[in-house]
Amino acid sequence: MTRKLFGTDGVRGRANSWPMTAELALRLGAAAGRYFRRDGSGAHRVVIGKDTRLSGYMLENALTAGFCSTGMNVLLLGPVPTPAVGYLTRSMRADVGVMISASHNPHQDNGIKFFGPDGFKLSDAAEAAIEALVEGEIQPARPENIGRAKRIEDGRGRYQEFVKTSFPTGLRLDGLKVVIDCANGAAYRAAPEVLWELGAEVIPVGVSPNGTNINDRCGSTHTDTAAEAVVAHGAHVGLALDGDADRIMILDEKGRVADGDQIMALLAARWAEEGRLQGGALVATVMSNLGLERFLAARGLRLERTAVGDRYVVERMREGGFNLGGEQSGHIVMTDYATTGDGLVAGLQFLAEMVRTGRPASELTRSFETVPQLLKNVRFTAGARPLEVASVQAVIRASEARIEGRGRILIRKSGTEPLIRVMAECEDEALLAAVVDDIVGAVEAAV
Repeated sequence: MTRKLFGTDGVRGRANSWPMTAELALRLGAAAGRYFRRDGSGAHRVVIGKDTRLSGYMLENALTAGFCSTGMNVLLLGPVPTPAVGYLTRSMRADVGVMISASHNPHQDNGIKFFGPDGFKLSDAAEAAIEALVEGEIQPARPENIGRAKRIEDGRGRYQEFVKTSFPTGLRLDGLKVVIDCANGAAYRAAPEVLWELGAEVIPVGVSPNGTNINDRCGSTHTDTAAEAVVAHGAHVGLALDGDADRIMILDEKGRVADGDQIMALLAARWAEEGRLQGGALVATVMSNLGLERFLAARGLRLERTAVGDRYVVERMREGGFNLGGEQSGHIVMTDYATTGDGLVAGLQFLAEMVRTGRPASELTRSFETVPQLLKNVRFTAGARPLEVASVQAVIRASEARIEGRGRILIRKSGTEPLIRVMAECEDEALLAAVVDDIVGAVEAAV
């Protein structure tokens, strides 16, 4: 079954424009409600969380109406990180969890992503089945079976207590000065409170959401703000989360940024030494740097690559029995602790390593030398298919021939935005720039 609404991370788009309208959100809620209570038995429940976008109110109410119309009871968590929804779906014995967020996108966008009763994101097949229900007739509940909605006041607190259990028993963050940039997003209260409770001196950034400033010149995709705070306050380390707190970037004491590849390298090496790395492998996407692959190989470990998207990383982890994976963009998935990427848990693992070793962040964030990598994006209009244009395909073939044996090229359509992403790696930086610019130029001409 094919999917039209769902991309690599749920349904996403500009708020109040298709598909992010109240009308479609209502139908999505009703379709998901019907799908998850298709046996028709007993009471069923859904937990719904959101980030701090203004449009979250509209979509939350529409989804609630849709779920209630099919007999689902709705538990409203309010603003919580995406991983909190995964955790609480399972913890509260819900049939389905929903997170309303467009992650790192600007406030004008929003999204809806679903979690199954096990706390993991839905499979492609489940999403396709829900889409089919959206497009058809959705059977409503009988009047006496309409669902109820209830606000859960302590959802964030439950998540915070769970997160602290991921930090090694007996360790504290006393003496560490930590900048935490919450991107004016879902973790604006949870992350600073957890760090403070574990003993850190906390310098919070991006903790004043107003509905329209999420990810605005802050967070994991705009790390200059956190870097400036680290340097200005003489902090030991900076943690930069994105809008829904499922990804993280680490900044050392000099304000330099380490991406997900460096974090995964550090954790993989440590877990392998401790005999904790299941399957002798790390799962990452095709975007991860060749330097990471070489680092792992030198230690007798494998890099298992997947398509881009943390849900595909998690699927491969579950298939192969692996417990560590993630993305260069900062999604770090540790199934020993969580069912999805959790930026705060990943940050705590890094801080634990700082405390355990006594080494500065600048050392721990430089596990390997990266192979020069260049990524450029080309925006296109809806309906355009630039990668199918003959002239673009010809330039891609010529570029691949030029770089063969010295690097690699990866070209893909974004699953969350109308972008063509052109990435290449090569130790010859002049050649690297040339092939990327050639392909970008061809795509721009086509669109």
